[in-house]
Amino acid sequence: MQNSTTIGFIGAGNMAYALISGLVDSDFSTKNIKVSDTDKALLSLRKEEFNLEIFTDNAALATKCDVIVLAVKPQVLSLVCNDLKDNLKSGSLIVSIAAGVRSHDIDRWLGLNKAIVRTMPNTPALLGKGVTGMFANENTSDEQKSLAEKILKSVSHCLWVEDENMLDAVTALSGSGPAYLFLMMESMAKAGAALGLDEDTAQTLSIQTALGASMMADQSVDSLHELRAKVTSPNGTTQAAIESFQDQSFEMMVAHAMRAAFDRAKEIGSELADE
Repeated sequence: MQNSTTIGFIGAGNMAYALISGLVDSDFSTKNIKVSDTDKALLSLRKEEFNLEIFTDNAALATKCDVIVLAVKPQVLSLVCNDLKDNLKSGSLIVSIAAGVRSHDIDRWLGLNKAIVRTMPNTPALLGKGVTGMFANENTSDEQKSLAEKILKSVSHCLWVEDENMLDAVTALSGSGPAYLFLMMESMAKAGAALGLDEDTAQTLSIQTALGASMMADQSVDSLHELRAKVTSPNGTTQAAIESFQDQSFEMMVAHAMRAAFDRAKEIGSELADE
């Protein structure tokens, strides 16, 4: 990605912060990063942190940028796009991180025939450890796809999907996934405390166990199933716990929870499609 490319962020919240931080850490010039938000205090904070040009007028930002990153809540996206549609530079790329909102609706709100890349990052991007699902519409060139990927790769591993509907599955798995793991870790810590550990020790053990297991899974050539089998000795303590999970249909609980997230992502897209 050339430093001559100008990137504008609509929305200055946590995900915008993560992406800006990643770009800066990748030696992208802050002179070519611009941010717009209705929250003046948040804008001032971003300016102080990164020395960026800031805007309260989305249209004014759009006229100066080659790439627009839509980092706002799904519910306000149509209004934001309406602000932008007559002010986009010719050939500009739109990158959306809004869950559920479909590319053809974004394109319609922007005035049609725009290059749009929909993405679904997750919150570990704040640590540069995220993972992002990505989909490009038919108006997006290979060069623009590469540009979008470089932006997201500054904070996450990137995976492309060919079918936009699969972004709802990405949302259910990795987009919402950190919360599932936090719940598991919280439950393990509470159970440890109930078994007699003090709360701080139980929480530390839970967090470090999750961290170590994730690192093992990332670095191993074994499948997740194989890794689990290797630490489950016959008739041992781990087997007793796994059998208890399975007796209570743990896998089915996870499947049902992810289906609920998947269905809600689709509902959000349908609810906002009429705007």
